[in-house]
Amino acid sequence: MSLDVIGAGFGRTGTESMKLALEKLGFGPCYHMREVISPDRIDMWCDAASGRIPDWDEAFAGYRATVDWPAARFWREIAEHYPRAKVLLTVRSAESWYTSMEKTILRVLREKPDPNPVAIPLIRDGVFEGNITDKDHMIAAYERNTAEVQAAFGPDRLLTYDLGEGWTRLCDFLGCDVPDEPFPRSNEAHDFMETNARLDSLRRGGEPV
Repeated sequence: MSLDVIGAGFGRTGTESMKLALEKLGFGPCYHMREVISPDRIDMWCDAASGRIPDWDEAFAGYRATVDWPAARFWREIAEHYPRAKVLLTVRSAESWYTSMEKTILRVLREKPDPNPVAIPLIRDGVFEGNITDKDHMIAAYERNTAEVQAAFGPDRLLTYDLGEGWTRLCDFLGCDVPDEPFPRSNEAHDFMETNARLDSLRRGGEPV
């Protein structure tokens, strides 16, 4: 099994909903930040953030798609390794993206003394160059990623998907029938914080809270 869909969009662009949608369409399992709770995977992504690129086939063994960080940080390398895979760029307005980040990921990075160890080298430092206090700087990084992905691929390989767009364009792009059910909706801000607390507990060897 190799990847068929590579997500290149930042976190907080509907990536968990997209994970559920791709799995519903048969492109599952789909790799997501939720997968990164085992010590081996944490170490692998920390190594990747330091420039030690992993064996992608080993990293994604058993998966047909990936969305969200940490993989989205390496969309160039992953797309080169899987040249037949489609690339999916999830987007939303820059202002709404930043607002969502402030309620979720930035709270974890700024306020917690011991955040997810992948988030510091890969997201704070790797994506935002260590600067997560300057809104304009972060929005510029978000918009730069969008522009670079769109410049790298033609329409035969890339779909830019706006948050809340529904099934039709996604299914046309992937060659799937449109499901007779609403598009999934998941990982609102309060859900994110509850999930992060559970992952913290598991990572420290405790019981899920």
